[in-house]
Amino acid sequence: MELYDDLMWRGLIKDISSPELKDKLNNEKLTFYWGTDPTADSLHLGHYSSLVTAKRLAKYGHHPVLLVGGATGLIGDPRPTSEREIINKDVVLKNLEGISKQVNKLFDGKAEIVNNYDWTYNISILDFLRDVGKYINVNYMLDKDIIRRRLETGITFAEFAYTLIQGNDFLHLFEEKNCTLQVEGSDQWGNITTGIDLIRKKLDKTAYGFTMPLILDKYGNKFGKSEGNALWLDKDKTSSYELYQYLINVDDSMVIHYLKVFTFLSKTEIEELEEKNRNHPELREAHKALAREIITDLHGKEEFEEAVKISEALFCENVKNLTSNQIEIGFKGVPTFELNEDKKLIDVLVDFSITSSRREARELLNNDAISINGESVSDENKLINSDIAIDNQFIVIRRGKKKYYLIKVK
Repeated sequence: MELYDDLMWRGLIKDISSPELKDKLNNEKLTFYWGTDPTADSLHLGHYSSLVTAKRLAKYGHHPVLLVGGATGLIGDPRPTSEREIINKDVVLKNLEGISKQVNKLFDGKAEIVNNYDWTYNISILDFLRDVGKYINVNYMLDKDIIRRRLETGITFAEFAYTLIQGNDFLHLFEEKNCTLQVEGSDQWGNITTGIDLIRKKLDKTAYGFTMPLILDKYGNKFGKSEGNALWLDKDKTSSYELYQYLINVDDSMVIHYLKVFTFLSKTEIEELEEKNRNHPELREAHKALAREIITDLHGKEEFEEAVKISEALFCENVKNLTSNQIEIGFKGVPTFELNEDKKLIDVLVDFSITSSRREARELLNNDAISINGESVSDENKLINSDIAIDNQFIVIRRGKKKYYLIKVK
């Protein structure tokens, strides 16, 4: 399958600047760029879909230039509802360093990483207005969807000018690196076309662009968001286990689409998984493949295997088979308490508010509704101390079927 057809089959093309791009993607070796602003020190799973597309183009022989917006990050891309918070320059530089390392790792050091601050910081306002602003009509800018939607609530001049800065980025990369293609998410279409028009008007040359649909869940929320918190690509911010749990539980109706977008599995492999998902959804073969491909690409095979081990141990109540580090990962976010002295189980249950009273504690113990480190207990006088702690550090208490509590033994 040729590249363009593969991109279409995977649902990775929404807007395209010219029909000519199909032939160029299939038969030429283009230099292209994808960019992001360093609003955090890590990218998240929403960014990853674009990075996978960039890697896909690179596998077909196109040269990726990955732009981290040290300049545009200081301004902020207009949002549909309100202005972005201005980020301190030192924070931007710190974020830029973190993102650059992630991108470099994902591309095995083969991607060219650039920072638009390097060619923007010394441009005077007069030079910018003369060399960029005079080529772009205000009515043209007002017709940009994201700007038009902000007119009623108000938009600052800084946000309004953002599209000119990004357009100038495309012009600079076109002139300096023969970068003829920009690839972004669909919310960047207006900024892409600004760059294409600027190149045409200033240089009388043709540049190209295409956008990818934003990746959403079944409810229309951005993929990779959980209660407003991003799933980060940095494993110290979002562990491989947390990522595994998210991916293994994505909705059945979306998993095949995600396999097309986020993985390098072939059409045949994905269609086989689609059939398995249709006939035996309880096996979750497609979900497991999605988690395996993403986590292995991001963090390596060992991280994926550890995520599976933690998940299976918790599902089977085999917490004793886990290390203290794996327990910390697996029980991140559950209520955690410190134990500084030996205590009877009933006192632990009441003192740490695992139960509301000693009476409730005894009822749960008598009904086998309390387990310690995966084993049901009924003895209210059982001593809770380092002797029963995993690695002499952690004790896992489960109340009922789903409520977990972690005791750190000091």
